[in-house]
Amino acid sequence: MTDIRIEQLVVPATVDGDGAEDFRAAVEVSRQVRSNTWGNDDLAYTAEELLAVCHDPYEWYVMLVARLDGTIVGRAGIALPLDDNTELAHVTLDVLPAAQGHGLGRKLLEAAETFVRGENRRIVVVETNHSAAALADDGGERLPAASGVGELPLGSREARFAHNAGYSLEQVEQFSACPLPLDAAVARELSDRARTAHGDAYSVHQWTDRCPESWVADIIRLEHGQEAAASQLWDMARLRESEELSLKTGRHSLVTAAECVATGELVAFTSISVLGERDDVVYQDDTIVDPDHRGRELGLQIKVANLERLAVEFPHSRTVYTWNAADNNYMISVNDQLGFTAAGVTGQWQKEFDSAL
Repeated sequence: MTDIRIEQLVVPATVDGDGAEDFRAAVEVSRQVRSNTWGNDDLAYTAEELLAVCHDPYEWYVMLVARLDGTIVGRAGIALPLDDNTELAHVTLDVLPAAQGHGLGRKLLEAAETFVRGENRRIVVVETNHSAAALADDGGERLPAASGVGELPLGSREARFAHNAGYSLEQVEQFSACPLPLDAAVARELSDRARTAHGDAYSVHQWTDRCPESWVADIIRLEHGQEAAASQLWDMARLRESEELSLKTGRHSLVTAAECVATGELVAFTSISVLGERDDVVYQDDTIVDPDHRGRELGLQIKVANLERLAVEFPHSRTVYTWNAADNNYMISVNDQLGFTAAGVTGQWQKEFDSAL
């Protein structure tokens, strides 16, 4: 008789100290699942990176594991924000392909839901990943996202699982990849086009890891909104703490921003994250342009400039990955020009519970 157990994992102090064997086994499950989905392990956490996530002061991260006859073959990562959006819980499920068919995903999700409801979290968000090859139209039923843009085939094992568990598909994000370095001729052409669109109306500024003090207020306003800046929910101390936490994990952040010459304010920025344990894979993070300054190719200019700088500072980078909401046509168009190609999509699913158990 098959023995199935769901347990909460004790987070070790280090990745190679006492009690770390189960932690590393759970990390390996996650790595194999991503390799099976995407064809490589570029998107998988290393043990060191996941341990840093477990010690994030702004998010409580809990891990459940599924044992099949004593061996860890599945895991559920539960992220609970601590400073805002405290009604939410994000759950990530991983089950080894060889261990599917035993109901482990369902048992892990049920255990995760019980845990988050016990912490008075009312909304649970789960994510499903779908490679481009897996999205081939099979003529079957397709489920549209509540956002109105994007859909997933219900023939997909992952989509069917989330749907049958009572989750609604809220949003579909396009997942894209771009080989590095950016072709020099393409970069020059795109930069020239962007400058032609706005002339000398903007100045470009760049930094790594730490935002210059003179730009802190503008970055907070652009990234978190005027309300957050005014209420001081985000301030310089909070930003500096966030920067230090990233550096402790070995991660680096490259930022390129655009200043409006007429006002002296930053009106756009883009950032790229370089992983601490490997510098061949990087992630395109936020690209934000003030609504009053859109339509002038600012997003294109700063993204090109940031990729050029990446090639100089981290020459071993070979691929940059990014996610975009399926209805963000402008940014998807910019990425297409840079050489990004669609690698698949990610489905964001949501389920709401009554506040009382």
